[in-house]
Amino acid sequence: MAREPKIGVAAPAFHATAVGGEYGAGRQVSLADFRGSVLILHFYPKDDTPGCTVQACGLRDAWDEIKDRAAVFQSPFPLLSDPEKKMATAYGVWVEKNMYGRKYMGVKRATFVIDGNGRISAIFHKVKPEQHARLLHPVLRANIKK
Repeated sequence: MAREPKIGVAAPAFHATAVGGEYGAGRQVSLADFRGSVLILHFYPKDDTPGCTVQACGLRDAWDEIKDRAAVFQSPFPLLSDPEKKMATAYGVWVEKNMYGRKYMGVKRATFVIDGNGRISAIFHKVKPEQHARLLHPVLRANIKK
């Protein structure tokens, strides 16, 4: 398991398949493709669960305010596919979890904001899903896409 990167350090490089939006049925992208732009990487535990749905809907509802300031991968925006969990591991979000005494591996909820120089400018953990989009606004204003 990799350690989670810290604010101010270079973001872990990645290659992943982006699906949806301008990427259609799928196209390879990498961190380098977003040089000069702000990028939001939003990791969430599981599709179609109440908390993840509320969080995604918050981003969707704030999409008009976010889309010109950052590239985002989450519905209604393109998604990044990480079936081998390489990105989740590199970003330290593939972790051992414990529910009702049962231990298992899974993704912990985290959002990384990467500036135009490829450095991590903000990290959000265990955010209440309904507050997530609102917390991103000040960070995006400070990292205006050039």
